[in-house]
Amino acid sequence: MNNTISNLERQNLILQSIHRSQRISITDVCENFSVSEATARRDLETLATEGKIQRVHGGAIALTETPPESPILQRDCEQADEKTRIGQAAASLVHNGETVFLGSGTTVLEVARALRTRPSLTVITNSLPVVNVFAGLKNINVICLGGMLRDSELSFIGHITEQTLAEVRADKVFIGTRAISLEHGLTHEYLPETMTDRAILKAGQEIIVVADHTKFGRAAAILLAPLDSLHIIVTDGQTQADFIHTVQEKGIQVILA
Repeated sequence: MNNTISNLERQNLILQSIHRSQRISITDVCENFSVSEATARRDLETLATEGKIQRVHGGAIALTETPPESPILQRDCEQADEKTRIGQAAASLVHNGETVFLGSGTTVLEVARALRTRPSLTVITNSLPVVNVFAGLKNINVICLGGMLRDSELSFIGHITEQTLAEVRADKVFIGTRAISLEHGLTHEYLPETMTDRAILKAGQEIIVVADHTKFGRAAAILLAPLDSLHIIVTDGQTQADFIHTVQEKGIQVILA
């Protein structure tokens, strides 16, 4: 291909190629557009910075936008086997006597179910389903945060919740995410919930994200947190190998359930 085209024109052609094939390698860019590896990397970095693609090890893939999220009661059966395994693997990280924060969402709910038999544990949560999991158990001390109830998630969010979060501390925070990508980190589409989740992240010494493979390589509208704020990601074996490799290089532990 003629390499006298402008950078913008070449990047647009690269973007079209990614949309057609869903991915492209550095080698492909070099061969198809007669440019050096350095130029190919710069082009992909530019497109990733603009939020048009997702950079992965050795190339790039198409960025999948998140569809509208259905209510929690409808999502409970989606990727159920994966979520159960993720919940059990995440629960194995908790030691008896610890204080843990469990956020909202169906995958975190599986963490809660896997912790029911622990002999001694303190759970802080803003999730009504999580409260119900532990209700009546003498071995689990539950601290429930109040606030404005978000009906679709059955979770408490808003100013009152965030004020209470400033008063509590947890050894570990388990949180789900709407979308996670290398360039954009953790993202959500609902600002009030995102603000509460930011306060949740500040309440924990160790941040653990639990998410099945469908949440990766996506970006929603609002930044929750950059990847470097995380300590551990617990996911299933279908999550993209390139993503896993890249986050491990950043020092983030990845556990496959």
